[in-house]
Amino acid sequence: MTTSRRIVKASEEGVWQVLADGWLYPVWVVGASRMRAVEDSWPARGSRIHHSVGTWPLLIDDHTEVTDSQPGTLLALRARAWPAGEACVTIRLRPVDDGTEVSIEERVIAGPGRFIPNALEAAALRWRNRETLLRLAFVAEGRSSR
Repeated sequence: MTTSRRIVKASEEGVWQVLADGWLYPVWVVGASRMRAVEDSWPARGSRIHHSVGTWPLLIDDHTEVTDSQPGTLLALRARAWPAGEACVTIRLRPVDDGTEVSIEERVIAGPGRFIPNALEAAALRWRNRETLLRLAFVAEGRSSR
């Protein structure tokens, strides 16, 4: 499992509002390119968003499902992009003096990615999730400055 962290200069509620808007998923998640549908119950446990990953014209249509949701604190996801595979992703929010510490833990659980050596997988996920956290910060901080 790989963990990345970032301090976001917005409240937990402000960060949660971004996570809870499924239509914003491709804005902050590296690799997601577009949304096709968001279930009304998102981000409740068992709800799904239907997205595409990749770059046009090589897009994979799949979905991400919420496996645990504690509003303002935790969002756990099972992200799919078959035939590439699946990953468990856990996003945690924790208040700090300057705003909110956001951490992303990710591990590949199915598909060809399971055969990538751990050190190589960790390096790729660390890079991707640092950028994901930067994008999430831009959106949450931008909204909180309004």
